[in-house]
Amino acid sequence: MVKVNVGGCSSFVKDAEYQKYVEKALEAFDVLQSETGAGNDFLGWKTLPVDTPESLISECEAVRDSWKAKGVNLVIVIGIGGSYLGAKCAIEALSHSFVEPQTKVVFAGNNLSEEYLSELMDLAETRNTAVVVISKSGTTTEPAVAFRIFKEFVEKTYGKKEAAERIVAITDAKKGALKTLSTQEGYKTFVVPDNVGGRFSVLTPVGLLPVILAGFDARALLKGAADEREALLRKDAANAAVQYAAMRNLLHTEYGKAVEILVTYNPKFTYLAEWWKQLYGESEGKDGKGIFPASVTNTADLHSMGQFIQEGSRVMFETVISIANSNRSVVIGSDAQNLDQLNYLAGQHVEHCNAMAQLGVKVAHIDGGVPQIEVGIERINEYNLGAIFYFFEFACGISAYVLGVNPFNQPGVEAYKKNMFALLRKPGYEEQTEAILKRI
Repeated sequence: MVKVNVGGCSSFVKDAEYQKYVEKALEAFDVLQSETGAGNDFLGWKTLPVDTPESLISECEAVRDSWKAKGVNLVIVIGIGGSYLGAKCAIEALSHSFVEPQTKVVFAGNNLSEEYLSELMDLAETRNTAVVVISKSGTTTEPAVAFRIFKEFVEKTYGKKEAAERIVAITDAKKGALKTLSTQEGYKTFVVPDNVGGRFSVLTPVGLLPVILAGFDARALLKGAADEREALLRKDAANAAVQYAAMRNLLHTEYGKAVEILVTYNPKFTYLAEWWKQLYGESEGKDGKGIFPASVTNTADLHSMGQFIQEGSRVMFETVISIANSNRSVVIGSDAQNLDQLNYLAGQHVEHCNAMAQLGVKVAHIDGGVPQIEVGIERINEYNLGAIFYFFEFACGISAYVLGVNPFNQPGVEAYKKNMFALLRKPGYEEQTEAILKRI
């Protein structure tokens, strides 16, 4: 299960202040649990770990088995934001860093880079390819562009009838362009629940299907989330989500800490940080409020961002993901010449060095004026990924209510889209086009 340690903040805050914010977090806990707060029509994610039927997992596995029978060895998952970050995080965390899997899952529709799409097409042309497209509406520009391109590719390569068996849509149950197309073409579809927002959708088919296609255990993912949910439903000051939400809001509101850096010491969790940044950035960054979410992957980033964190502007605090046990074992050997002067480490596991680096950084950064929260799991696997997904989602709801914002909307996301549509000369945006051209 997920454990939180706020001891790395004790020299920066007063205990009475922390207790005050724990009370605020407990009040926000009540709002989240009673489902009376802003955005309460988007709380379906809360029960996904226990409400997801076995039949859904079996349906996802049936797609996997059908595509395996066809020899599919490349799956292109098309989506943006919450429609890909959770799945990308899980697959990156669980996959071997260098050995090619039997079925390679890659992602598109999260950018508008022509080079990226062209290079992905180069790969698709050498593989046996299938596509998963994720979009409630089917009209979001980035995934819609990518899907148009790869739909055409699959149809030209395998024929229109076979293409319909190689395309799966995860979309709205009843409406939208993608749902209409899926019905017309006969695509297998999965539903994005109406009451689950994109950034909270990792435990829906949005995340579960890609994880299963990549060869991992979605049941264990859900089990970890379910066990974490059970722990977080206990209303008390020891609740990990309450502790995290209380301390981060205290540091922000009373001490002006405007930036939270999520720190990982395993590159497999780089995309956990990307998923977390969207979750907290979109949930809290509104109404002129919010903590800016940033991330580093140590020890690599100690040689790039370490100087700023140690001695730069004191506007930040760190939340460190701590992993108790490694899944692999590498021991440092002895060398007769010892030219690198590392014989003092002979016989030590590399992960021991990583752990000592983490502790050394903790002391240095606290001494340098950077408070530190620790979020710990036992090891990287499906079970603990499910737990940490659910932990951060639940804590996000509490934290945003403490901050005084609606955790479940994102009104500012539409601003750039209107300008982009105008500049691309989308029909209906003619007036905006002329107005924008005068400004640039």
